[in-house]
Amino acid sequence: MQLEAEFTSEPFHGEGPPPEHAIKARDTAEDAGLSADFGPLGTLVRGDADTLLDALPAIARAALDGGATRVTLQLRQVGDDEGTEPAAELRGALELHNALARLIGDVERELGGKLDTLDRAAKQRAVRLLKERGAFGLRKSVSTVAEALGVTRFTVYNYLNRDQD
Repeated sequence: MQLEAEFTSEPFHGEGPPPEHAIKARDTAEDAGLSADFGPLGTLVRGDADTLLDALPAIARAALDGGATRVTLQLRQVGDDEGTEPAAELRGALELHNALARLIGDVERELGGKLDTLDRAAKQRAVRLLKERGAFGLRKSVSTVAEALGVTRFTVYNYLNRDQD
């Protein structure tokens, strides 16, 4: 049986070189004999079930030892009759996630700091800018933006509703 695992490690750094924790996790996966598609916010690995399942603790440990504060994992069985479609679906999800990270990075540069360090008015402006750029049309964007802002999803919804008034 073949498996695919998508893992992300945080904190995200936006533009520039990938963080050490992401590189260490990817390298550990490859050292275990897994095929890896590496992106700035996530890595997709493939391999036989035993190899992948045995490697997961080492991948998580490498990310945490490299400075990650959170490691998120999604695991999926790949059937022989499905071809490469699941990988394409996961790559599509990673691309959408990466697009949101780029939008957040652009707004951070525009506002001159990480979103979670901004004052309330600047956070509200950040939400307005992200909305104008289509960020909230992406799946799970409110949760991701809330985390980047250091606020709750409820607060993001309040900022969005306030903008409509």
